[in-house]
Amino acid sequence: MTRGLRNNNPGNIRHDGVKWRGEIAGTDKSFKTFETMAWGVRAMFLLLNNYQIKYGIDTIESMIKRWAPENENNTETYIQTVSKISGINRSTLVTTTRKAQMLPIVEAMIMVENGENIAYDTICEGWQLFIKHK
Repeated sequence: MTRGLRNNNPGNIRHDGVKWRGEIAGTDKSFKTFETMAWGVRAMFLLLNNYQIKYGIDTIESMIKRWAPENENNTETYIQTVSKISGINRSTLVTTTRKAQMLPIVEAMIMVENGENIAYDTICEGWQLFIKHK
């Protein structure tokens, strides 16, 4: 099982000094651990929404460049893969509160981060948590 799945953190979100909703103490010194996978998915939606609100990040390309910087990842391949899997062009304007865009993007990111996906129902549950607790 990948680190992201073990930690219920399918986006591999790093510790940032702030305790997020659904976050629990874990043994991983670098990455957050969430109570359930849905809370970890909610964190992905929240972080991408914060990117849009705070920095005007509004395309898959700009989201992934911030999420997975080149000093740690093959960012170009990540962008191409998320665009291909989600069916959304890398330069299409994305609204992070638009479910029809965000579910396939986050689903694709989870695939890239973990090499496998999680249940689609869990992604939907994460979306509902995001909408309820923005």
